[in-house]
Amino acid sequence: MPRRAAVALTAALAAGIAAGCSATPHFVPGGTTYYVSPGGHDSADGTSADAAWRSLARADRARLQPGDRLLLEGGARFTGTVTLGRDEAGDAGRPVTLGSYGGGRATLVATHTPGVSVHDTAGVEIRDLTLTGPGARRTGEAGVNLRADTKGDHDRRHVTVENVDVSGFRVGVAVGATRAVGDGGGFRDVTVRQADLHGNRDAGLLTYGPAFDPKHPAYAHEDVVLEAVRAHDNAGDPTAVRRHTGNGIVLGGVRDATVRDSSAHDNGGRSAHKAPAGPVGVWAYDSTRVLIEHNSAYRNHTGSKVDGGGFGLDSNVSHSTVQYNTSFHNDGSGYYVYSATGNGAHVDNTIRWNISADDGRKLPRHGALTVYGSHVRDLSIYQNTVTMSRSPGGPGTVVLLRPDNSGVSLRNNLFVSDGDPLVSADEALATDQVVFQGNQYHAASGAWRVQWGKDRYPDLAAWRSATGQERVNGDPSGTSADPCPAGGALPDVGKPADARLLTPRCPQPGLDLHARFGVDPSDADLLGRPVPTPPVIGAVQP
Repeated sequence: MPRRAAVALTAALAAGIAAGCSATPHFVPGGTTYYVSPGGHDSADGTSADAAWRSLARADRARLQPGDRLLLEGGARFTGTVTLGRDEAGDAGRPVTLGSYGGGRATLVATHTPGVSVHDTAGVEIRDLTLTGPGARRTGEAGVNLRADTKGDHDRRHVTVENVDVSGFRVGVAVGATRAVGDGGGFRDVTVRQADLHGNRDAGLLTYGPAFDPKHPAYAHEDVVLEAVRAHDNAGDPTAVRRHTGNGIVLGGVRDATVRDSSAHDNGGRSAHKAPAGPVGVWAYDSTRVLIEHNSAYRNHTGSKVDGGGFGLDSNVSHSTVQYNTSFHNDGSGYYVYSATGNGAHVDNTIRWNISADDGRKLPRHGALTVYGSHVRDLSIYQNTVTMSRSPGGPGTVVLLRPDNSGVSLRNNLFVSDGDPLVSADEALATDQVVFQGNQYHAASGAWRVQWGKDRYPDLAAWRSATGQERVNGDPSGTSADPCPAGGALPDVGKPADARLLTPRCPQPGLDLHARFGVDPSDADLLGRPVPTPPVIGAVQP
């Protein structure tokens, strides 16, 4: 999984992506508006459409101050880059705007530079642009590159990237820093909205920062919001055998971040066969207080024997939530949780109200829902629906558990298999390590099985009796009843809207999570339907 290569990826980007950073424009009173048009002249003053500059090279010589706007003629193509340096912009209340005027988006064609570079400054808005690189295999740059590397007391606040199309770069949008935000580091108040990030090499979107220190946790960026971001067909690098490439959306080194109403699909198809870790659709590492909700991840791939999943909480993630997401037809796990080391930094995370349907298409043995690594602590997994038909990749498992974790609970989840084990644990885990309570386990065909260490159990009662799982205060819990999904025994979820096919026609009541465990189950399910008390098992209420 990408966790192991997170530091390597950060280092590679720090070395391989030139200084820069970028954002989107909103109209702000005051300041000067500059225009650029193929029909303009670089000897003009640039302050009206009739006196526009002709080239980006001329526009880049202008020192943009708070409230200024640099607008490119919509529908036209421009070659070069736009750079905002540390002596420009910098005012969150009066941001510099980079965008288009007239009809449609302007297209900015970069060669071996970023499309837009923002270096050691903020107060920038970038919107309504198409950014095109020379091809993902021919550049080490980001389309929009936000970069902070100057030590000192800097408040790099407010960067917005909106309504952009970015392709042909190493990374579509990159947000990086060499220091933590409290140490003169990265960016605050970063928004990327309505962005189509495709045909890039390493990732559609990436944030990154300095190496994580578990004894003194610090984060490069704060208050990051991604909305309506579509990261797709970022294929990866078949020659990159020391790092993972072909990711959708990667959040590293952030505190207080949200990914909402976004998608990551068809990424990773050309990632290296011998890479140490593979790509994932949407994942976070070295971060805290991350919310990933109402997104979809599907048909993501891996060229190697690892990863290729939908959603992930990777090394050193804490106090974060993955909810109301849909994952299907990925090569690897639909949802995974991983910690590379037992440093205690992977703690207090939640996965709830999600769907995984037919994930593990290439790597079914890694499970559709996976908890592994070293010392994941206090992980709550509840009200999810996970279905898994027999994979073209061979036998698999619905839930995969690895040892060396504690305080992991799985409650009110619906697990359906096509004859593969419903749960596989490498070791017979004690209930203080992992506890199952109030879940529904159904074999749509073949034998009902749970693999628990060296032991195999043919039914729920036998597993419960031998291990103490599926008990609440000594009383039996859980069920193996057929949920009778609306779309058939194992519905084929081919698009996010197909989640409704998993509505149970034979609903089974789950545990009252609030009354028994003090857990807020939420008042709405994945589809926005009201949640009764107690809720029905699974992510979709009838």
